[in-house]
Amino acid sequence: MDERKLRAVIVDDEELARAYLHELLDAHPEIEIAAECANGFEAVKAIADSTPDLLFLDVQMPKLDGFEVLELIDPGPAIVFVTAYDQYAIRAFDAHAADYLLKPFGADRFERALERAKARLGQRQAPAELAAVRPPEQRPERLVVKDGTRVHVIPLDKLDYVEAQDDYVALASGGKKYLKQQPIGSLEAILDPARFVRIHRSAIVNLDRVARIEPYGKDSRLAILSDGARLPVSRSGYARLLEVMNK
Repeated sequence: MDERKLRAVIVDDEELARAYLHELLDAHPEIEIAAECANGFEAVKAIADSTPDLLFLDVQMPKLDGFEVLELIDPGPAIVFVTAYDQYAIRAFDAHAADYLLKPFGADRFERALERAKARLGQRQAPAELAAVRPPEQRPERLVVKDGTRVHVIPLDKLDYVEAQDDYVALASGGKKYLKQQPIGSLEAILDPARFVRIHRSAIVNLDRVARIEPYGKDSRLAILSDGARLPVSRSGYARLLEVMNK
């Protein structure tokens, strides 16, 4: 392999779309296509294996969407979103994408996107920052966590609580905990405040899991969850809990 070539990965669940991008990239001898992926799980593995310079990424795909893929990969590739939907454009640029190609597009438009992507090479955007790039009307229905080579998908109705652990959060679900590199504040920002309440600086709880609140010490309390878990409740957290429960 010529090491001077740029490596590109194409991710799209439509075979024709992948073939079209492949054809456009074939016109560039300086670029080598390292992988073509039909879904997000394939993409996460291929990106880890090939460490591409350029990533052409669909948004709406089965299993994992394009933004979830970005949360699970190491920073590095310049990203061009390729999608038939224009409603994700602002979020894509907030995620520091080089460009946003709206299908259908022609060769000229692709060339402009490619030049913008090349200009971004070497700029590393930390994937943990991407989780906060989501407007309230696009709240997630699930969270994704990478554990070695495995990817865990946690539906929010299965999320019991969240604990802060330094630069990570521990997502508790069904008696297991999954570590995700993300500040608890940015996770709180994307969760539905009617369902998930920050009861302590180190804890967010799913209201449906709260069995009772017990006093603990002079000014603090404990939330006892339906599975027996015990979480600290600060004075301000208790006030937020009461406010949401009384709505």
